[in-house]
Amino acid sequence: MDIIVIYSTVPNKKIAQNITKILMKHKLAACVSMIDNVKSTFSWDGEICEEKEVLLMIKTRRENYGKVKLVIEDTHTYSVPEIIAVPIVDCSEDYLKWLVKETI
Repeated sequence: MDIIVIYSTVPNKKIAQNITKILMKHKLAACVSMIDNVKSTFSWDGEICEEKEVLLMIKTRRENYGKVKLVIEDTHTYSVPEIIAVPIVDCSEDYLKWLVKETI
């Protein structure tokens, strides 16, 4: 079973909570961790920008990536939201069983 972590930064807790609720309701993620007050520095339209954001770490099956991506795109306020999937190379057998049980 391929499992991944999807990273996405959002502008505030409200949007983070909305995305999390949708993902959990539809069993598209086993767990979503929110890290508040992330300072992001990035280039946008030729300027260096700094923003405080909330980082989402979404743990799910690889096969759910497309659906998770759609939820983020539909709920997000950025025109180009960060949606990055990273494979899990290894994890405990118990965690893997739990993740598979909690997702569709």
